Amino acid sequence: MRPKALLLDRDGVINLDKSYVYKVEDFEFSKGIFETLLRFQHAGFLLIIVTNQAGIGRGFYTEHDFMALTAWMTEQFEAHGIRIANVYFCPYHPVHGIGEYKQDACCRKPNPGMILQAMREFQLDLASSVIIGDKESDIEAGLRAGVGTTILIRNGEASSVTAATFTVKHVGEAAERFFGTCK
Repeated sequence: MRPKALLLDRDGVINLDKSYVYKVEDFEFSKGIFETLLRFQHAGFLLIIVTNQAGIGRGFYTEHDFMALTAWMTEQFEAHGIRIANVYFCPYHPVHGIGEYKQDACCRKPNPGMILQAMREFQLDLASSVIIGDKESDIEAGLRAGVGTTILIRNGEASSVTAATFTVKHVGEAAERFFGTCK
């Protein structure tokens, strides 16, 4: 049996989106993130982060800055008994990228490249997997990759049409909605 995954965007899902977060002092975990990840982990999901990081491509911070923050973030999860299987990131931007970072890469959501890479590396059953994002591009990437359940966090935005399976107000509601309907 192939493993299933919970695929998570970072900014706006794992942490509050404060625009180009790359320092520990600016990183604030979202309400309910630890409980949500523990619930999915206990249900047998691998936890995988898939995040666009255009701030690298725009020159706001470096890949080293991103990796340092990622190491700190995963240590915080480990302290709560949560194991992040891998973190995939896309540093490119097709319009605002600088130098080698100015490209429309297959890894940049809504393209499904990061999800497909995770599928290959972990032999994932994407039809049994879940993606949580706060932008339609996250949902589109999940759908294009064949992810079975898509959850959009509204983060206070007004309702609009979405292709997501569920919409929630914050990540803390995601597990409740998913497990509440998938017994």
